[in-house]
Amino acid sequence: MSMILALLTGITISIMISVNGHLTAYAGPYLSAVFIHIVGTAFASLLCIWKKQPVLRNHGVPGWTYLGGVIGVLTTLFNNFAFSRISMTSIVALGLLGQSLTSALIDSLGLLGMKKHRLQKSAFIGIAISCTGVAVMLDASIADQAAAVLVSVGAGICVVLSRTVNARLSDKAGAFAGSFYNHLAGLPCCLALWLLFPDAPGRLLAKPAPWIFCGGMFGVMVVFLYNITVPRISAFRLTLLAFLGQMFTGITLDLLSRQDLSKGMLWGSVLCALGFLASVLMELPSKQNQAKKAVPVNHTDTSGS
Repeated sequence: MSMILALLTGITISIMISVNGHLTAYAGPYLSAVFIHIVGTAFASLLCIWKKQPVLRNHGVPGWTYLGGVIGVLTTLFNNFAFSRISMTSIVALGLLGQSLTSALIDSLGLLGMKKHRLQKSAFIGIAISCTGVAVMLDASIADQAAAVLVSVGAGICVVLSRTVNARLSDKAGAFAGSFYNHLAGLPCCLALWLLFPDAPGRLLAKPAPWIFCGGMFGVMVVFLYNITVPRISAFRLTLLAFLGQMFTGITLDLLSRQDLSKGMLWGSVLCALGFLASVLMELPSKQNQAKKAVPVNHTDTSGS
């Protein structure tokens, strides 16, 4: 069930990115982020009221667990910086690299209060195949763009840190309340960025379709799904599953909109899928052995008493 939810997270991310992309084209990158966080905060508030999850109270957790939304804004900043310098395919690939490395580190060391997941040999094989997929997705645009490469990897690192911090908070506050705090914490940061880098007001003269403002709702659901899946499966496995859901949904959306499909993205995604499948299949025998050892031996009483 957790793996299905992880795939669903990736699917939701792709839809969210598509909706937010239309909003960004209308309002610009920073004002659109303000709209997204306002809608997300309002939508999460309604869900918290519906599920009776209290907000704006002390949940008995460290202060840093409320900063997931701030870290998430860094992801947006890093991606915006890289967008005009390297290709979108390279941004996605380098982001996946940052997510994979950070996830493996959190799994092996149990950082940020997460459960330790010892990396099996199968995981290293899966990582190697997945890294090959990342290499396939890279293109010539990264040449002489060291800063863009670094911030793209940093964006991937921030994705994992943000979802992990949010999950720590939601463990005490509730999954919807965690999503509320995520958007509320990010809102003042987005407002500050918009005031520092105001977008062209002429964009707002056209009448937009109302649905382009729904990205914040999808963002709430993404954070909600992460809050459920982060404590249940390893960070590395979650990264790959969410990526696969995101990539193949993105490819489907591109085909439906008749946009050009990057061969590097397609084959890189296939390799990442094969890497994940290989690691899962190689882990099955060890899990079956553990299950057999866990089954208690039934001693039948043959004494006749």
